[in-house]
Amino acid sequence: MAQSSKKKPYGKMIFMGIISVVLYITLLLKQDIINEYFALGGVYAFLPIATAFIFSFVHGLFTGNFWTVLGIEAAKKRKEVK
Repeated sequence: MAQSSKKKPYGKMIFMGIISVVLYITLLLKQDIINEYFALGGVYAFLPIATAFIFSFVHGLFTGNFWTVLGIEAAKKRKEVK
C-alpha cells in the first residue's frame, strides 16, 4: 500500500468536533427556549428543519475528517476502457 503525501486534516477534525459538541450541549441546555420557538408555527416551522440541516452538516464534516485522519477513504471508481 503506497503512502499518500497528503496532509491529514487533524485541525479541521478537532475544530468541527468542538463545534458539534457545542451544538449538542446548547441544544440540551437550552431545550426549553428552543422548544418554545419550534412550537410557534408559521415561519418558525422551518427552524427544526434548519436545525437538523446544521447538525447534519457539521457532524458530517467532522465524521468525514475523522475517517480521513484514520486513513479510511472511499473507493475510487475506475473508468472502463472499451
